Amino acid sequence: MKINPVLHRILLMSSGIWQRGKEEEGVYGFLIEDIRKEVNRASKLKCCICKKTGASIGCVAPRCKRSYHFPCGLQRECIFQFTGNFASFCWNHRPVQIITSNNYRDSLPCTICLEYIEPIPTYSILRSPCCKNAWFHRDCLQVQAINAGVFFFRCTICNNSDIFQKEMLRMGIHIPEKDASWELEENAYQELLQHYEHCDVRRCRCKEGRDYNAPDSKWEIKRCQCCGSSGTHLACSSLRSWEQNWECLECRGILYNSEDFQKAKKHTLPNTNNVGITDCLLEESSPKLPRQSPGAQHKDLLRQGSKFRRDISTIIMELGFQIKKKAKRLWINKANIWNSALDGFRNQNFNPSYTIEVAYVNENDNFGREHPGSKQEFLSLLMQHLQNSPIFEGSLSKNLSLNSQALKENLYYEAGKILAISLVHGGPSPGFFSKTLFNCLVYGPENTQPILDDVSDFDVAQMIIRVNTATTVADLNSIVNECYNYLELIGCLRLITSISDKYMLAKDILVYHVIKRVQAPFESFKQGLKTLGVLEKIQTYPEAFYSIFCHKPENLSAEILSDLFTVRTLSNVQSLGFWNSYLQAVEDGKSAVTMEDILIFATGCNSIPPAGFKPTPSIECLHMDFPVGNKCNNCLALPITNTYQEFQENMDFAIKNTLRLEKEESTHYIGH
Repeated sequence: MKINPVLHRILLMSSGIWQRGKEEEGVYGFLIEDIRKEVNRASKLKCCICKKTGASIGCVAPRCKRSYHFPCGLQRECIFQFTGNFASFCWNHRPVQIITSNNYRDSLPCTICLEYIEPIPTYSILRSPCCKNAWFHRDCLQVQAINAGVFFFRCTICNNSDIFQKEMLRMGIHIPEKDASWELEENAYQELLQHYEHCDVRRCRCKEGRDYNAPDSKWEIKRCQCCGSSGTHLACSSLRSWEQNWECLECRGILYNSEDFQKAKKHTLPNTNNVGITDCLLEESSPKLPRQSPGAQHKDLLRQGSKFRRDISTIIMELGFQIKKKAKRLWINKANIWNSALDGFRNQNFNPSYTIEVAYVNENDNFGREHPGSKQEFLSLLMQHLQNSPIFEGSLSKNLSLNSQALKENLYYEAGKILAISLVHGGPSPGFFSKTLFNCLVYGPENTQPILDDVSDFDVAQMIIRVNTATTVADLNSIVNECYNYLELIGCLRLITSISDKYMLAKDILVYHVIKRVQAPFESFKQGLKTLGVLEKIQTYPEAFYSIFCHKPENLSAEILSDLFTVRTLSNVQSLGFWNSYLQAVEDGKSAVTMEDILIFATGCNSIPPAGFKPTPSIECLHMDFPVGNKCNNCLALPITNTYQEFQENMDFAIKNTLRLEKEESTHYIGH
């Protein structure tokens, strides 16, 4: 039976009926007897708009007695929220978008239909919550939402879906749970499935013509590895096999004219006396670089080209596309977070590409109760433990240590795997790697030169310093004799004939202690870091990852936190002013808490993850004396007070004491 969609919406919005059945029962889960009761109830209610009976929908605002029909409510600009409890609001109590200041003097175009509108939030005009200069007609948004569905409805400017959809649902935009209309059209993108098969070089040598394609022969067409929209016969570009790289003229111009490529050493093209440069670019394969495999050559070109510089958040978001909607719950004991995390990740049913859900449990709880946990808080605590674990050594910039027990338990592999999973699933920046360790991952240990700061063993560091500062051959031989057994053990014992031998000796000791000594842990750690393709991305975009592996995130400021937290529902405008003043006071050192304390209180993280927070941090007001932090939703509920002084005192007291209690519960476990 085909159900009228308007009837379905009326049932969802009606105040006296609930879905008590399954989706296939009755009318979309509304049982027939319940519908009859609701019709009977609504027959006694008069619509406050058209004055006729049958008004089954009521405003949810406290003490508001207005009832109305669904079509009448739409006509009178009521708002119906198609989410949560399917609340309905009359024209006096409907939610509004709060704009703190209006800096727009002129009209702006609706970013969907491009007609100019006045940038003032009304029922008919809505603003994007993620792009402050993006405005829309309500009707344009609703049409787009119907066509795009929940999977493709997003901000037309920044492509954000999470923040954008939440705000639009709050403002009464109906987003159907369906695939986009263009995805449902049969053979809608059939042309995209066709491969490009045409030889575009200036002199095509194929007698059968440019469109002739004979697989597994010299007349097979090879497409441009960069754009895929140009092609060449293998023979026409002197390609010996299909595996060789080939770029069209336009893509080569982009790659080889980039700043980084110009700085690379130039090599003479063969037969330059007989072949013009244009012919070479069109008909020869890639420029002659030092001999290497096609795969390695392609990777070098990418590193040298403009693709090398990319924003780390974009890269991690791309990695995040691997995450499936299927969820895997991890039961985590905060008192033993490392071991409980290991148990979860080692479980045979765990898949790193599944969505991670966290539930906190307590071994001392006889009732076996579990509490919903914040995934990002869990990953943040896990990264703190990893940083202080015995598999790393050093103070601030750390290298891998040699721990036989950790090697035996395969913890180096697990550490690399956990770090990769944490990054892809929205965890914090590591920020504690030494440059040497990072270079070993990217360029290989054989191409990395460690420095003295990498040595955490005091005795070994002193030995290297003594060798480097020796002034005579006699002094150098004295040091060698004194450390004879150790040097022989590590394979660095050498005959000293001149004072210049000290440099090679010091280098040998340094390389052994920092790199060769931990070769087995390094290989194991490296294998773990390959999880979800993270290591490959690190090696492709080292500059981007260096910023989060070897440097701590930038210090938080009042401006950063103010931009980070969006205003969700703020009935008390005065509290918003208090909030901004409070952030400034914290930044100026006039508060007992820090910026990091505020972020931990609200989200469980002391820094902003490279991929950002999900959901986006928000603030709201509660009629309470003290703030409340909801780490699962990254929501900070502000207290409502009469004065700013009371606001600051209550904020300081709650944040400081909450974090102190949490720290006391877990301090002796972090790094255990």
